[in-house]
Amino acid sequence: MTTATRGGDGTIRPYVGLRPYDRSEHALFFGREREARDIATIWQATGLTVLFGASGVGKTSLLHAGVLPRVEPERADVLPIARVSPRGITSLRPKVPGNPYVLALLSAWAPDRPLPALAGLTVSDFLAERPERTDRYGDPVPVLVAVDQAEELFGGPLDREEERHGLLRQLARAVEEHDGLHLLLSLREEYLASVLPHERPLGRGSRARFQLLPLTRAAALDATTRPLERTGRFFAPGAAERLVDDLRTVPISNDEGQTTTLTLNTVEPVQLQVVCSALWESLPSGLREISVEHVNLHVNVDRFLTGFCDRMLTRVSAESGVTSSEIRSWLRKAFVTEHGTRNTVYEGLHETAGMPNAVAKALEDCHLLRGEHRLGIRWYELQHDRLIGSVRQSRHPAAYLDDARLALARHGWETARGLAEEAVRASGTGETWVRAEALLILGEVAAAAGGETESARTRFEEAADMFATLQRFNGVASALTGEGRLWLSRGQYDMAVERLRAALSWVPNDLPAHLALGQALWHLGQPRAALALLNGAVALADEPPAEALALRGEILADLGKPAEALRDLDRVRRHQRPATIAARALALALEQRFDAAQQEILDALADESDSGPVLVRAARVHALLGRAATSEGLASRALGAVTPGLPPHLRRQAEELLRKTA
Repeated sequence: MTTATRGGDGTIRPYVGLRPYDRSEHALFFGREREARDIATIWQATGLTVLFGASGVGKTSLLHAGVLPRVEPERADVLPIARVSPRGITSLRPKVPGNPYVLALLSAWAPDRPLPALAGLTVSDFLAERPERTDRYGDPVPVLVAVDQAEELFGGPLDREEERHGLLRQLARAVEEHDGLHLLLSLREEYLASVLPHERPLGRGSRARFQLLPLTRAAALDATTRPLERTGRFFAPGAAERLVDDLRTVPISNDEGQTTTLTLNTVEPVQLQVVCSALWESLPSGLREISVEHVNLHVNVDRFLTGFCDRMLTRVSAESGVTSSEIRSWLRKAFVTEHGTRNTVYEGLHETAGMPNAVAKALEDCHLLRGEHRLGIRWYELQHDRLIGSVRQSRHPAAYLDDARLALARHGWETARGLAEEAVRASGTGETWVRAEALLILGEVAAAAGGETESARTRFEEAADMFATLQRFNGVASALTGEGRLWLSRGQYDMAVERLRAALSWVPNDLPAHLALGQALWHLGQPRAALALLNGAVALADEPPAEALALRGEILADLGKPAEALRDLDRVRRHQRPATIAARALALALEQRFDAAQQEILDALADESDSGPVLVRAARVHALLGRAATSEGLASRALGAVTPGLPPHLRRQAEELLRKTA
């Protein structure tokens, strides 16, 4: 006797949610009686049965909870339903020799046997080892074998194609050598064409195909109401109908806000499970009759589906490292047309409409996207029209802004730009703070682009004005610091100092402004003033930024304070640039650690030989080593360097070296 699923508190859970049903949940599985009966009959009577349907239509649940319980044990020998994904096999250490697809199949059939014991077996060998079962008349019973998600046999990495074909050949040979073997392949409908060349050898001329479609209205009502039979609860007349009909009703809105309503004939099983599970969890304890009013009050299909969409995006984001805001924006732009209908997008070699293919595949596995092969190309679209509204549902603007900042941190300029624009779109009108934050991000993007100086400056200025109006002084300081860094990167150090000092007038302890102003003063030839700013930046931070420590160490080395310089430079050895390596070499030479200094300066010159600061520090190191000619040549080169050139105080050092050697 099968039993209903129970929660941790012991109460019956009539709906399984997003996961497939298993065999023990046969008593909860409704709406597929005809399909389960037909497939069980066909499987036992046919050499090869191909069950195909769209992703999320319920093939796995049908096999486990619908078909298997209808196969009488005394009339058939049923092996465990298997998958042939090689990933679990190939990741094992030490590696188990053999075809990973074959090993995956045999280990599913014999989960208690050690994998090395299966490594030398073929499919025919394994079946020959099993004792033959007979019915009550002494006749052999058929052996039923099913492979779920069998698309893994017909698609995957090219370097494993021969291994996949090897398993197909072994299955064909097993069918030939074992008269009673009946094979069922369950796969996505887009892979059906890949099966056709193998149907005859796998079925020995006896084959059948069965397409699994979404639930009809009547079947969806059964799947909604009948699982409640053991719970003590029930739907009042019209309540379940309201829920199911709401799922069949799809509102479609175009970019101009015009809405039309489409009523479908079918219901997607995965969406029905999402809604029914969410409804069950919302019911007050002690409630028995679920009325139409209760459904109206607690059932919001769009909210449930949006919650489902949010959870799946969060999961895929965690697995892929791509933020959920980026994925949602990509889904909306790539898969929803301006008319508010589904759009199809083809899979490229590495990306699908600019997103890594792995993300599209993960979204297909989560039932947000549906994939199919057409003309040798894989195409994706949203799983269902009902998901259009969920995809277009905007997140809070702050979430887009947070993800835009993350994209900035990893130099994903275009991603940051798109997410900042999404934040403005999501905020509607009147959200001045959102526009100010977005302008700040867009200014950083324009500054990084190189040729958009005027655009970046304008955006920083607009952001500063908006933040000032809102009396958000930290925002004003951030905008002014962004503009200061813009001028710093363009070599306009006087302008940079002006804007950065203005930033500190708004927020005196702003760490980025302290650091950037220190850099600007250094470039202007004011190392001691820069040092004071950097000391402040280091003191303000719980964890001093490597950039501040590196520049402070360089300045201390230039000022002839090697011990203090090395304290900073040794802390940033993993993040060193050539100028920092050269400064460390100078500090080591000043402490008369000449062997180490010589190696460090060679490393610095090997990485960047046309940097003015690197060359002048190298010249000083060689002067301390007593190599006057080499020092003179390096000092001369330093004076002519432009990438970057020498600030005034280092230029004076280079000129002094030349006078001494002369």
